[in-house]
Amino acid sequence: MKVAVIMGSDSDWPVMEPAVKMLKGFGIETEVVVASAHRTPDKVHEFAAGARQRGVKVIIAAAGAAAALPGVIASFTTLPVIGIPIDGTSLKGVDALYSIVQMPSGIPVACMAINGAKNAAIFAAQILAVGNTELENKLAVHRQKMAEEVAEKAARVLAKQ
Repeated sequence: MKVAVIMGSDSDWPVMEPAVKMLKGFGIETEVVVASAHRTPDKVHEFAAGARQRGVKVIIAAAGAAAALPGVIASFTTLPVIGIPIDGTSLKGVDALYSIVQMPSGIPVACMAINGAKNAAIFAAQILAVGNTELENKLAVHRQKMAEEVAEKAARVLAKQ
């Protein structure tokens, strides 16, 4: 099981690092690449066209501003592509969100929230968990831990009243 994480700029790494850590926490191998749909289109094409042969099952693609990267990647592969709009302009990522969410018919990209890297990692794990009981169990444990953390925080707040 491998998930590729590609971002348009190294400045996107602070947003994407938690996704990579989460994937690794689930025991999912990652491939991390920095390539721009506009500045290094040949590298993007090579990455996307060869992803399946490298064992990639899902691609998470993050980009800001025009955010063409997820759509360009989706045009070169039939693997699932999850787009993450990055808050990198004065428009606070809304420009990237609109770019990713408005893909033309026939070239889908799943779109997460602005800077939604953690949800992208979880969604990629859920895709991989179809038919994989071990990963499905890890996701269930993750959900249970989240529920316990929320309950603990709520109890602390209520205890202060």
